[in-house]
Amino acid sequence: MSYRNENGLNLQRLPPELQASLGPLYEHKDHRQEYLSINEIHQGDAAQLLIQIEPNSISLSVWSPPYFVGKEYEAYLDFEGWQTLLSTVIACHFPIIKPGGFLVINIADILVFRDPTMPRIQAEVVRRKRSPVTRQDVLDAMQQHPEYNRYQLAQFLGCSEQTVDRRLNGNNIRGGKSEAQTRVKVVGGLVESWASAAGFYLYDRRIWVKDPAWENSQWASLSYRAVDEFEYLYIFWKPGVTKIDRNRLTRNEWRDWGSRAVWQIPSVRTNDDHEAKFPVALPTRIIQLLTDPDDIVLDCFIGSGTTAVAAIRQGRRFVGIELSPDYVELARRKVSQEPPRLLEKHESYQTDSSDERSSSPSLDVSAEHVDRS
Repeated sequence: MSYRNENGLNLQRLPPELQASLGPLYEHKDHRQEYLSINEIHQGDAAQLLIQIEPNSISLSVWSPPYFVGKEYEAYLDFEGWQTLLSTVIACHFPIIKPGGFLVINIADILVFRDPTMPRIQAEVVRRKRSPVTRQDVLDAMQQHPEYNRYQLAQFLGCSEQTVDRRLNGNNIRGGKSEAQTRVKVVGGLVESWASAAGFYLYDRRIWVKDPAWENSQWASLSYRAVDEFEYLYIFWKPGVTKIDRNRLTRNEWRDWGSRAVWQIPSVRTNDDHEAKFPVALPTRIIQLLTDPDDIVLDCFIGSGTTAVAAIRQGRRFVGIELSPDYVELARRKVSQEPPRLLEKHESYQTDSSDERSSSPSLDVSAEHVDRS
């Protein structure tokens, strides 16, 4: 039986332990007659559609999942459902990524969600106190009128009984917040554990430094938490021979970002047709760095089509998956506006808006922003 793969690797020349571990990866086959078509945006659930992609065909999968931070499109998920979604989707990637290929997940560093198990302790936000009455004011009133109860003290001080109780006891009369406390949890360990369980190995990570979300952040004045201004790109490797080609980037690109762990890329300013957007420069850099022309790039949460646009502009093929029918149509429109120089090579390309392609779109991705996938 031949173990020479398409890149010329003869597995029989490897040590026995590597033959045993790599052989099943390179020879992974199934008996499906048809696979998910290339250069198309597919509508449906990622976990159900990923298993319909041809094994060992994807050179790079790069995507940004729901962050579980209260966006409208993720409202159906609770924390357990979110974990199940991501762990399942990551596991579905292992058979379809080429040996030596990569899975790249862009995600914020922390999760923020309601946790009913946390103590519901009301913070004392000094700037937002509705009453100027201080704890010392209450103590002075109690000393002057030791016979007063809480209601009488409130009337004497011109405030509510809750204010009196809060100043004395450091909390309100309910003993805490009426809503569940906000929980903060680091994401990286979760993502790495799911990828490791699927068979991937952490290869690298990059930090995307974007603009501080000053106006959009509810934390800016209500806590000491930092304003969100960076996200991670976790890069996972499927065991196999990885092609290292320094010619993929220019000398300046290697100097400015190819070999740099921190990427400074401005975020998208306008959320006009999708509430979670990232700049097209972000997937473009990953595609340039980790793939060759004509390779297949996958995004299973493609949203409005950013990754597909980046793939087309870099001469790569793509597969897009999106749950929302509205975003599928949006992504197809974005794709249809790209020049057909690559797409004409692949008869499987489909779009509902092929007649809307722009004849001369800009190819400069250094400053241009396209909607987040």
